[in-house]
Amino acid sequence: MPDWAAITAELGLSNETPYPVSGGDISAAWRVGNLFLKTGPASSRDMFSAEAAGLSELAAPAAIRIPQVVACGVHGDTAFLATEWLELGRPTRDTQAKLGEQLALLHETTRDRFGWHRDNTIGLTLQRNDRSDDWVDFFRERRLGFQLRLAAENGFSGSLQERGTLLLKRLPIFFENHGPRPALLHGDLWGGNWGSCDGAPVIFDPAVYYGDPETDLAMTRLFGGFGPAFYDAYAAHTPPASGSHARSHLYQLYHVLNHLNLFGSAYLGRAQELINKLL
Repeated sequence: MPDWAAITAELGLSNETPYPVSGGDISAAWRVGNLFLKTGPASSRDMFSAEAAGLSELAAPAAIRIPQVVACGVHGDTAFLATEWLELGRPTRDTQAKLGEQLALLHETTRDRFGWHRDNTIGLTLQRNDRSDDWVDFFRERRLGFQLRLAAENGFSGSLQERGTLLLKRLPIFFENHGPRPALLHGDLWGGNWGSCDGAPVIFDPAVYYGDPETDLAMTRLFGGFGPAFYDAYAAHTPPASGSHARSHLYQLYHVLNHLNLFGSAYLGRAQELINKLL
């Protein structure tokens, strides 16, 4: 059980009672006064610290609303991350359109190199962000290759590794006419990581790095939760590039492989299907 006396004292909320709330798939989630808290074992400190840094990185361009980080630390056996509490409502078509437009604006924030200044996590999996000048090399080594090696360690060998290795060799084909800029990415933008607050979109739970903007769009299509208004608004600002449909499957493969490594063989067939489709 978290040391609530120490945590609430640090947050200036000693008289507030923590209440469990939904949304904590990986970490426990709480409301304490006007704050939202994630808690986990002390070993979660680096994960929470990277998430806090990612939220601050996303907030800096002021393109889209991001929960404000209040504190991040460890008390006893418990690590925690505290952000402002946001009352989330049901997104409307207008909110979806605003999200598309604002995500496109967020993607205008760029850097000179791909990656980020620190590693973070995608779910509970390490996400390597060592900087690179070459997007194909970055995606091959830090994303698909990393997940395939992890899958081999988890016992998924055979066809997955053979076909996956062949795909890694053929990656340049997908980028013959596409040279992406290193854009600021949410990194894990599925339907559960955004919402509507006072009619405005808000995004959270990121896995931030600088990469191809198409990766964020690919993730939105993987599990649903985004309507036509979102895609139309994004495309009005940033029209799709040639070959983006095939690259969408390529970028989705990273997340499917991660789910395979996190949750097991239920995702093996989907991973193999994507690899075969790409080849």
